[in-house]
Amino acid sequence: MKSKETELKKWKIKLYKDKNGKCPVADFIKTLPLESKRKIHSAIEYLTEKGTELHRPQSALLRDGIRELRVQLKGKNTRTLYFFCYENYIVLTHIFIKTTQLVPEKEIDKALAYKEDFLQRYNKDNIKGA
Repeated sequence: MKSKETELKKWKIKLYKDKNGKCPVADFIKTLPLESKRKIHSAIEYLTEKGTELHRPQSALLRDGIRELRVQLKGKNTRTLYFFCYENYIVLTHIFIKTTQLVPEKEIDKALAYKEDFLQRYNKDNIKGA
């Protein structure tokens, strides 16, 4: 059963882009076969429906507000790192193939750097243009 917060909140996805317009999520997805693209898009759509109520096994909090969206593609574990901001936005930072038991610290650090950059450039008033 959905909580009242989830029913009222419409989550919007933003893909992180650096100052030069490079988008790590889009770049990763472009490399995938069609079936895998569909699976990633489906998981992201589910994230927009559930938002903060999406938990294990599909999602987990890593640290400092960075979360992971877990998707298995043809035996490979992918992780889309993301964070919530400005009431109803989810910012996807990047996707990688997980090859170790734990999410590597360097991947979390990369997501944190992207988060800091994003929040320096966008606020609740100009995020629609992100």
